[in-house]
Amino acid sequence: MEHTTSTPTAKAPTERFTGDVYVNLIETPTEPARLAVGLVRFTPGARTNWHSHANGQILHITDGVGLVGTRDGQVVRVGAGETVRCPSGEEHWHGATDTRLMAHLAIVVGDGDGDGTTWLEPVTDAQYAAAGRDATQVRDLT
Repeated sequence: MEHTTSTPTAKAPTERFTGDVYVNLIETPTEPARLAVGLVRFTPGARTNWHSHANGQILHITDGVGLVGTRDGQVVRVGAGETVRCPSGEEHWHGATDTRLMAHLAIVVGDGDGDGTTWLEPVTDAQYAAAGRDATQVRDLT
């Protein structure tokens, strides 16, 4: 058994996120397991840039309400207790809604050279606003 203490909370890098986002690393990718897990907290309106993962990503929402979107225009509204799986190579983004905080566990398996994430351009304000208001693309949890 190994017991570790909590890691300091760090502000997420502005070149990969829009708005105020805070991260606590839980597990970093090391051989042979290569598992990476972080608790990520998004303030209202905050979100990731577009990105993809070599081996996919699992997002488990722990608190609040958020959005997860893909390049093909699919967007889901997610809440506490829900899980989203993004397959290998799928370009996507995730973050809080414009009125609610959101926190999730971000889980990836690294590619042997880090966590396997390819970071891309920011989600524009127009893309974000459309995702939040388009009722045909956003699943209603109420």
